[in-house]
Amino acid sequence: MCSSDLSQYFQSVALSDVGLHRTENEDSGWAGSKVLAVADGLGGHAGGEIASSLAIKKISQLEKNSLNQRNAETTIIDTFIEINDALALTMKNQNELRGMGTTLTTVIIGKEKTLLAHLGDSRAYLIRDGKMTQLTKDHTVVQELLDQGRISPDEVEGHPQRSFITKALMGTSQHERPDFLEVEVSEGDLLLLCSDGLAGVVDEKKIVKAIVAHGVTGETLSELKELAYKKGAPDNLTIILATLTPHKNPAPGFIGAAQGGAK
Repeated sequence: MCSSDLSQYFQSVALSDVGLHRTENEDSGWAGSKVLAVADGLGGHAGGEIASSLAIKKISQLEKNSLNQRNAETTIIDTFIEINDALALTMKNQNELRGMGTTLTTVIIGKEKTLLAHLGDSRAYLIRDGKMTQLTKDHTVVQELLDQGRISPDEVEGHPQRSFITKALMGTSQHERPDFLEVEVSEGDLLLLCSDGLAGVVDEKKIVKAIVAHGVTGETLSELKELAYKKGAPDNLTIILATLTPHKNPAPGFIGAAQGGAK
C-alpha cells in the first residue's frame, strides 16, 4: 500500500492541551479522513486562538475536495491565501487583534499523491521502521543560523531567538508561499504532526520510543503529554498521530481552539 492508492484514509488519534504555563490554548488542529493539520496561533491569547482556529477551519474544508495531479498544489496555495486574507480582514475590523497570525502544517491525501504544505515551526514527521524523519524545516531565525553554519545543533535549545518565526500566516499583503513536499507513505508508516509544545520540548528519541511502543493509540498521546509535562510543558501542545488505511474510520475532527475553546 503506497500513497498513490486512491482509496486511502487517515486513521488517527489527536490531542491538544494548554500545558502548564499558559492560561489559554492558542493551538488548533484537524484530524480528518483526508486532511491532517496543526496550527499554532501567534499574537496573544485572543488573537492566537482566533488565527489558528480560522486557519484550521479553512484547511479542513479540503476534506470535501478531490485533489488531483493538476489542481492539488494550486488548491492548497489558494487556501493558504484565503486564510491570510481572512486574517487581514479580521484585523482590519478588530484593531485589538492586530499582530495575530498562525503557523500551519498540513498533510493531505489527494487522488494521485499525498502532499505536505508548511509555514512556521509546527512540524511533520514520518516514522518508518522505528526511525523518525522530520519532513518539515522550521521557518525560524535559529534554523536560518543553523543553515548558515553560524550556530551548532547543540546551541539551539538555549538560544535566545529560538522562538522567533520568519514565516507564518500573518495577514500581510505579501502572501508567503508554503513549503511543499510529496510524501510517500508505505504500509506500516506513521505520520506525526505537532506544535512546538511537543517538538521543542521533548527529545526526539523519547518521542519515537513512545510511538513505536504504543502505535496510533490514546496511550501514545498520554505518554507524549506526560513527557512534555515532565519538561515543564511551557507551551500549548498539539499532537496528531496517524497511519493510512483502506477503510474510512471515525476521525477525531477539530481539536484545541478550533474545537470551540477547548483546552
